[in-house]
Amino acid sequence: MLAAGITLASLMGLVFGSFANVVVHRVPLKQSVVRPASRCPSCGVALRARDNIPVLSWLLLRGRCRNCGARISPRYPAIEILTAVLFGLAAWRIRPATDLVAYLPLLWVLVVLSFIDLEHKLLPNRIVVPAFIAGVALLGVAAALGPGVGAWVRALFGAAVAFGFFFVLALISPRGMGMGDVKLSAVLGLGLTYQGWGRLLVGFFISFLAGAVGGIGLIAARRAGMKSEVPFGPYLALGTIVSILFGGPIVHAWLHQ
Repeated sequence: MLAAGITLASLMGLVFGSFANVVVHRVPLKQSVVRPASRCPSCGVALRARDNIPVLSWLLLRGRCRNCGARISPRYPAIEILTAVLFGLAAWRIRPATDLVAYLPLLWVLVVLSFIDLEHKLLPNRIVVPAFIAGVALLGVAAALGPGVGAWVRALFGAAVAFGFFFVLALISPRGMGMGDVKLSAVLGLGLTYQGWGRLLVGFFISFLAGAVGGIGLIAARRAGMKSEVPFGPYLALGTIVSILFGGPIVHAWLHQ
């Protein structure tokens, strides 16, 4: 049953990863994610069904548009594979099933926002705000069917604490922390604190550590300077994903060292 669940979740991840590509491309351009149908960004020709199969179509087309031959970015299969892997890991690690249903959308949102932030240095309200509302609703249902309303209330309190902490950081260092990061922190605080306060600490600790290491690496590679604006959203996503999927053992080791 576990293997079947992981397989099903991974296949769902491929499908939702394909849709994530549409969102990553269109939302920063303020375009509809529903219409028109998927098409080549170079020649504008609508994709046939056989050319829109996650990962497989990209491989068969050798990363080129069938109509105009324009290069198709490897970002497309990368997002699909990443989403599939995360969904599979979530099916393996997250229990009960009601919690899994609540966390899969959060993982999807983190993938989408990470790639948008990397390319545009932007965390759109069109994604962050609905993600928070959906998180409140889904975790509320999960709490009612599982651990009880106390976990939901803790999650709401955690969202407020995370938002307040990042808001203060943004006031102190506006170049290092944007308001998009502040708004996203409420979403992450909600999801992490539902699992416990330890998960919130682990998630944000990993985020800041990864951000520091990444920033130093970019400076060393001369791809950024001391005053460069480096998108922090992907680091927040990384810390949150690690804590959601593997934070339990980390918190246990932390408390019993």
